[in-house]
This record gives sequence, C-alpha cells and structure tokens, in this order.
Amino acid sequence: MGSALAWRDGSFNFLPALAALFVALLLQIGSNVANDVFDFERGADTAERQGPLRVTQAGLLTPAQVKRGMWIIFFLAALCGLYLASLRGWTVVWIGIAAIVSAIAYTGGPFPLGYYGLGDLFVFIFFGLAAVAGTYYVQVGSVSAAAWWMSVPIGLIITAILVVNNLRDLENDRKAGKHTLAVRLGEKATKTEYVLCMEIAYLLLPVLVILKFVPVASLLAWLSLPVAIKTLRIVFTQKGRPLNAALAGTGQTALLYSLLFWVGMLVS
Repeated sequence: MGSALAWRDGSFNFLPALAALFVALLLQIGSNVANDVFDFERGADTAERQGPLRVTQAGLLTPAQVKRGMWIIFFLAALCGLYLASLRGWTVVWIGIAAIVSAIAYTGGPFPLGYYGLGDLFVFIFFGLAAVAGTYYVQVGSVSAAAWWMSVPIGLIITAILVVNNLRDLENDRKAGKHTLAVRLGEKATKTEYVLCMEIAYLLLPVLVILKFVPVASLLAWLSLPVAIKTLRIVFTQKGRPLNAALAGTGQTALLYSLLFWVGMLVS
C-alpha cells in the first residue's frame, strides 16, 4: 500500500521499498515466534489449543531455542532498519525500536499487551499506520495525507486477523487469564468488531475517492470483496479450529486489497 502510493507520487524507490518489506515481514515473524514461547511460559498454550501448531508447546524446540531464534530475527530486522535509518535519519530508528519492543511486549515482559486487551490497538498502529506511512516515508522523505488515510483500511483488515485469532481462542484464553479484547467483549461483540473492521476498510475507500485523496481506479481494491465475504461467513458460522480458515482468508483479503489498490495506481 505504501509503495503503491509512492509509485503514484513518482517517488517509488526499489531498495528502500524492499528493505521496508523485509522489516515488516521480520517483525511479523519475530512477533509470532515471541508469542510462541511467551504464551507457553504463561500457560496460555496448552494441549487444548485450537490454532496452528506452536513449536514450544509441541515440544519441538525448547523455550531457550525459540528465544534465540526470536533475537536473531529481530537482529535481522534491525539491520534492515539501520539501512533505512541511513537514508531517513533517527525517525526510522525510534519507530524500529518501538516496533521491536511492542512485538516482544505483546505476550512478553512485565506488562504483556495482549493479556490486557491492548493487542488490537498496537496491531493497528504498527501493521497499519507505521507500516504504510513508514514504507512511504523511507521512499519519499515525508508522509502524504493519502498515505496516512490509506494506512487506516489496511490496518483495520490486519487487525481483523487478530480479532479472528482471539475469537477462536476466546475460551482457552479466558481459562488462562489472558484478557484479550475478545475475552473482555465476549463472542457476539467480537464478531461485531470483526465486521466493523472490514466494513470501514471497504467503505472508507470511496470516501477517499470523493475527497480526491486517491484516484477512482483505486476502487479496484473492492474486487477483493468476495474473499472478504466468504471469510465473514466462516466467522459467523464456525467455532474453534475451523476459524483458522477465516484467519487465512482475512490475511488473503489484506494482500488482495493492497495489490489491487496498486493495480489501480498503475491504471490511473
């Protein structure tokens, strides 16, 4: 999304865009690895887990091995970040440090964000606002209004991935004392949160077209809607392990939405 907007503004730069992509991927991977070990240590991951296999809980790797892998992943993210910092200065450094700390603090540390219902907010901030606006910034040197605005819909769809994850794990998390937003809101309100995230993500786009922040061709992102609707049906008809399909479907929606948006930029 950020690179599509940089392309539209005539400032697409391949190497910074690639480095930003690697940073985003490594932060996501590192966050998942951190969740793998810290959820296990806090007792949230048990044999009753409904989600995909986690190596610590399954006994495939020791907590020490998983933590070592986590630090290697974040070190690689930091290396890519240092390259971007050499281009754009200390702003990138502070964003990178905050992102790594938040990725670890989601389930680790003295105040695990995910255990206090703050996970949704931080996912929106770092995988929405920071990811899109940050990718644009490292290429352009500033952040346009369009970049800020388009970070909102994609951030909401990415947040919806976490909403599905927490909906699936609601009962197990409640037993483990993990007070995610889903645990606090309950099943019905969590499904409503999912719907709102997806609805706003799609309805905001035509508003931004009308306000002339993005061109009409960006509405091609709406072609991802069938995948979103299919996933929505799963959220409202399934429970437990079958919700993993909705997890994947929401991720696919985010990817298609972004790629089709870029096609719209090329067409325009």
